[in-house]
Amino acid sequence: MNPPIRISEPVPPRDDVQALEGYHSPQLDVRVRLNTNESPYPPPAGFVEAWLDELANVPLHRYPDRQARDLRAALAQRLGQPMERVFCANGSNEVLQTLLLAYGGHARRALAFEPTYALHSHIARLTGTPIAEGERRPDFTVDPETATKLVERHTPSIVFTCSPNNPTGTLDPPEAVDALVDAVAATGRGLLVVDEAYGEFASRSAIQQVDDDRPLVVVRTYSKVWSMAAIRLGFCVAPPWVVEELEKVVLPYHLAAPTQIAGRVALRFDTEMKARVDELVRERDRLLDALEGQAGVVPYPSGANFVLFRVQADGQRVWDGLVAHGVLVRNFSRWPRLHDCLRVTVGTRDENDAFLEALSRVLTEVTS
Repeated sequence: MNPPIRISEPVPPRDDVQALEGYHSPQLDVRVRLNTNESPYPPPAGFVEAWLDELANVPLHRYPDRQARDLRAALAQRLGQPMERVFCANGSNEVLQTLLLAYGGHARRALAFEPTYALHSHIARLTGTPIAEGERRPDFTVDPETATKLVERHTPSIVFTCSPNNPTGTLDPPEAVDALVDAVAATGRGLLVVDEAYGEFASRSAIQQVDDDRPLVVVRTYSKVWSMAAIRLGFCVAPPWVVEELEKVVLPYHLAAPTQIAGRVALRFDTEMKARVDELVRERDRLLDALEGQAGVVPYPSGANFVLFRVQADGQRVWDGLVAHGVLVRNFSRWPRLHDCLRVTVGTRDENDAFLEALSRVLTEVTS
């Protein structure tokens, strides 16, 4: 028997993938973790019990409902939308990936407005979709006139905007969404994808602007408001003809039965979830007020469950100092356009107080 053939070097991936870096957010063992925009609260009392009660009756030897019809129907009823406009997947990132698999590719182009959620560009590149970059205004909003000209110039198949924008917390004005939808529709070949992963914390949403004859898709997640980051469930509201194309390219039986049940059961706890949103919005506003009163800090208005702020010091040193004090926030201090910026997730009142106390101490340390 001949010995097995062995390779001398690892088999290379695609050239464009080889040039990429993975998407990472440091997970450190600290007392207060405020870096990944999770809910600081577990699911409401009764959710896990209700979820497990239903799960006990699932025939685990059978595949789940491929179209997640019960979940989609429940979501559609809550959102005031037809079920045919709802598509569900394993987190909002899989929704974005499925959109790019269906509408992206090497012969097409995506457009994003920087600074924004890094995975819009990252997933585009993973799917072989060239990405064009537009610039946001100094206040981090999208300028409708500039955005329209970019759509006309690049004729992208997918235009991404994020509202509230991650990592800046900025809400896009309604006129920007309308202008982009009209510009995309005029090209006859693209979609506007509004990423509303933090939409429940905002004062407005584009979901009600979705219609069967508009090339508009709104993406949301269960990870934040519904305290289900570990379960991985996201969805989009889109014209039925978009949902049909997404169903073609998503993997068969991609959404597990426990995930589908969890998403449906969570909707029974809508009152508790809304109360949490109200509490986190109050804490967000308290954080903003405190940061505005902190010398050496410039916070930016936010419609999300986080606050971006710029320090008048070396942002990396401030981040390192916070970690040394047991507080982890997200470090954007070396990002283009976000020099010396950090982003803090809104936590519990005690966590937020710990962050504010640590920040005050660190700023004194690095500027003395």
